[in-house]
Amino acid sequence: MESAPVWAGYRRDIRKAVATRLGSTSCPNRPDRGTKRGRDDEPEDLRPPRKERGGRNWHRDEERGPTAEEDRNALDDGDDEEENETLDEGAVKRMILNFEKRSYKNQELRIKFPDNPEKFMESELDLNDIIQEMHVIATIPDLYHLLVELNAVQSLLGLLSHENTDVCIAVVDLLQELTDIDTLHESEEGAQVLIDALLEGQVVALLVQNLERLDESTKEEADGVHNTLAIIENMTEFRPEICSDAAQQGLLHWLLKRLKAKMPFDANKLYCSEILAILLQNNDDTRELLGELDGIDVLLQQLSVFKRHDPGTAEEQEMMENLFDALCSCLMLSSNRDRFLKGEGLQLMNLMLREKKMSRCSALRVLDHAMIGPEGTDNCHKFVDILGLRTIFPLFMKSPKKAKKTGVSEKEHEEHVCSILASLLRNLRGQQRTRLLSKFTESDCEKVDRLMELYFKYLEAVRVADKKIEGEKHDMVRRGEILDDDVEEEFYLRRLDAGLFLLQLLCYVTAEICNNNLPQIRQRVLQILNMRGSSVKIMRHILKEYSESIGDGKSEEFRESEQKRIQELLETL
Repeated sequence: MESAPVWAGYRRDIRKAVATRLGSTSCPNRPDRGTKRGRDDEPEDLRPPRKERGGRNWHRDEERGPTAEEDRNALDDGDDEEENETLDEGAVKRMILNFEKRSYKNQELRIKFPDNPEKFMESELDLNDIIQEMHVIATIPDLYHLLVELNAVQSLLGLLSHENTDVCIAVVDLLQELTDIDTLHESEEGAQVLIDALLEGQVVALLVQNLERLDESTKEEADGVHNTLAIIENMTEFRPEICSDAAQQGLLHWLLKRLKAKMPFDANKLYCSEILAILLQNNDDTRELLGELDGIDVLLQQLSVFKRHDPGTAEEQEMMENLFDALCSCLMLSSNRDRFLKGEGLQLMNLMLREKKMSRCSALRVLDHAMIGPEGTDNCHKFVDILGLRTIFPLFMKSPKKAKKTGVSEKEHEEHVCSILASLLRNLRGQQRTRLLSKFTESDCEKVDRLMELYFKYLEAVRVADKKIEGEKHDMVRRGEILDDDVEEEFYLRRLDAGLFLLQLLCYVTAEICNNNLPQIRQRVLQILNMRGSSVKIMRHILKEYSESIGDGKSEEFRESEQKRIQELLETL
């Protein structure tokens, strides 16, 4: 093997040669690492420009002026653009065959002269040139099948383990361009063929292996990491079912390792947090794997930074929200709730609620996920032990106005707080339940007054929505339109948006606190209902509707137990 200084010199020489060949001081095909690719919800003026097809520059050297050779190359590039305009199947086939020849030649020379880089440097430059030319194929996804039929996909995947990471990065850039989500949707057939071939070739495992050896202190390799994550995002968006397999192939382990690496915050860390949140959506296998990899502790460690400090930038705030989203997804699995409890996640969220920083709203959401349902019983008891009632009730008594920075509305805040109270009432037993109920009798039952205030607020909101929906239904019937299940479901979702679920939670909490040995609470509820010209019958109707819809997506056993419990509350109410 060649000594390290010789190889370092070789790398400098080849990079300089590549820059000279490409003859450009900018990098049109390099995406801006400060902005994530493929985000439809970003404003147009904030999106990075779409990458140009064709030529590409690996390195920037702004002080160097164009040479005579570069001027000639620029003219050649112009000729290439004219050829690209009329690119057909034959031209693509020739390009792929040329790529195969150059790849084989480079491999042959590397085997023949393993310790003499000068012997194979020229072939490596030629290989790089053809990889850049192949970017133009991304403009014609209808011909993606040629990449598969001529075995170019497998050859490209093979180059991901090339000894020269610059070649690997060039391949990653090409794959990122080929899998651009907008391009994939231009030709469903071509996209399916390409994605099938990539998955068959274990693309995620190969990408992860390549990630392991990239040094992000080098800008080019850091860009390679960003483009690798872009490939994964494109593929998971086009075919969401691959998330589980991708996580199992080492991606989840690498993401967690990258998140906890002691490196300054950058676009790659932000991108890692987003990919992690994507992988965990609706996927219990990935959630379980994350728990087994101590991922709950990693998430809590990363979020602890925001306990007493707000994110410094919008990008850092986005990363924080991605990590909170990932944590909430994980807590939908009961085994991860135990890990969350042992990792002192409750204590961290409770501190965030008290500190009143930007993380407070998301911490409230995490507590909601941690305590809901019978799986949250242990977390509910622990929450009372760490004096969480002193934290949650002030938030119940006064809802903060919508925070511009976090975008959390008053309704969302009140829904999470009431859901937490409902979970506590459902899961607490013995002395801890007594402590919770006694809170409603303090200060002349002021918390009961607040509960009824919220009840009438959302009762009116739902009534307004119901009136509007009934009017629309009447108009539809008059026009002879059919009210099928899809229409009814849409109307039901609109009722939920208006506050139906929160109204159901408020009725549930009211029924729970009335079902105890504290008569002053029950008397106060009835007194306020009479004063407002309302009655218990309305509450009973809302709870009955809640009972009929509760437990969707859960086991039949859970559904039956919940319905039985609500029926008991209805009888006592």
